[in-house]
Formats: sequence, C-alpha cells, structure tokens
Amino acid sequence: MRRSRLAVALVALAAVLMLVPLLWVFALSLKANSELMADTASVFNGRYTLDNYRNLFGNGAVFRWILNSLIVSLGMTAGVLVLASLAGYGFARLEFRGRDVLFVVVLLGLAVPEQAVIIARHQMFSWLSMHNSYPALILPGLSAPFGVFLMTQYFRAIPKDIDEAALLDGASRFTIFWRLLLPLTIPAQATLGIFTFLHAWNDYWWPLISATNKDMFTLTVGVASTQMNFAQTEGLGFLMAQAVFAGAPMLIVYLFFQKYIVQAVAGAAGR
Repeated sequence: MRRSRLAVALVALAAVLMLVPLLWVFALSLKANSELMADTASVFNGRYTLDNYRNLFGNGAVFRWILNSLIVSLGMTAGVLVLASLAGYGFARLEFRGRDVLFVVVLLGLAVPEQAVIIARHQMFSWLSMHNSYPALILPGLSAPFGVFLMTQYFRAIPKDIDEAALLDGASRFTIFWRLLLPLTIPAQATLGIFTFLHAWNDYWWPLISATNKDMFTLTVGVASTQMNFAQTEGLGFLMAQAVFAGAPMLIVYLFFQKYIVQAVAGAAGR
C-alpha cells in the first residue's frame, strides 16, 4: 500500500512538472505584449486579453497553413496505416523466401537518422520537380519501419487457427486480412495513427526544406515564418499564442484517442 501511494505521488509530481511549462505558455499568451515587455512576472497580475489570438486569426494565411497541415497529416496517417498493415500481415502470416532477411532490412531503417538522407531526398524531389506540392510533403513520411514492426508484432500475436479455419471455409488471403484479422488490430492501428499524425503535424524540418512557397507552408513552418528572433521579439504574448494554437490540435487528437493508446500498451505488456 505504501509503495503504491509513493508511485502515485511520483506520477502526480511528474504530471505537475510537465504541466507547469504549458500553463505558463498559455498564461503568457493571454497577456498584452506591452506588459510582458516591462515585466514577464506580470503574468500573475493585471488584466488578461485575447488580442494575441485576434491578431493571429487576423492573418488570413493561417487558415491556409492549417488546411495544408491537415492534408499532409491525414494523408500521411492514412498511407502509413495502409502500408504498415499490409507489410505487417505479410511478415507475420505469410511464408516466402527471404522474409526474415527482408524484415531485418526494414528494421534497420530505424537506425538511419533523417539527417543522413535529407540531401539525397531533396535532390530526388528536385529532379522530379515535386517540391511545393502535397506529394512531396507526404511521400517521405510513408516510410515507417516502426509502424511495420508494430503491426507485425500484433499480427503475430493473433492465433493462426483463425487463418486455417477461414482457409478451410474457402476464404481468400485478402478476405482473411480484411475481414478477420484487421479488425483485431484496431488498438495498434489507432496508436500508430496517432503517433503518425502527431509526427506529421509537428514536423518542421522537411516542410521547411521542401515548401518554399508561402501557400504550401504547413502550420509549423508558417507560424515560425511570422516570428522574429526570440531574444529580440517584442511580441512575446503573440509568440506564445502561436505556440498554443499550433499545439492545440495535438491535444485534441490525444484526448479523443487516448483509450486506444492505453489498450495498445496494456496489450503489449501482457504478452
């Protein structure tokens, strides 16, 4: 009992430590820039205002950047789910020559940092004249070794008796995959989808390199393009309002799908 209380206390302390910076940013976003220039400690007193958010929404390009981020994030999420599910099913349930070697090659992709291939990737999309387009922003993210590994492990955990019974009843491999096995992996797909969406939404480097046209900026790149040097900025409240606005969709996504993450983690721990 005493250990469990200590564990709860440590978790609560960790939660508070993580929430304090977020609450600080949110409080700064509700303060007038003139007050923050005089004293950042004024966040604890004085009046609060929504002017920073009004100025943010007054920039018409913001809505275009939101649309771009949604298209890129949703497109990348859908693509990763389809490819990772098919690859995971193949590695876990099908027998073919070189399967184990190919699976190891896919996993080696986890050890290759994005920085190592960024120049080659940029040149390839330049040759194809695809920069400043949605495919250029989405396609590089479809390579997801972690997603393949996650789905493979989930398909392997499902008893193979299901496949054998379905084959005896005359079901095709695709029917087994689509109608029998895929619904059983929904927690893993939800988890993979959430992580992929968050990664795509937060990604800054590749959109910064590939999208040079302002109309093709994602929200992270667009918001950053409106900021001055942080140390010299006179609009600290406006800067914090942009940070809150850019992070809000991620919080909403997590709140809606957190139960699937818990299910996935619990299922993995039980194996």
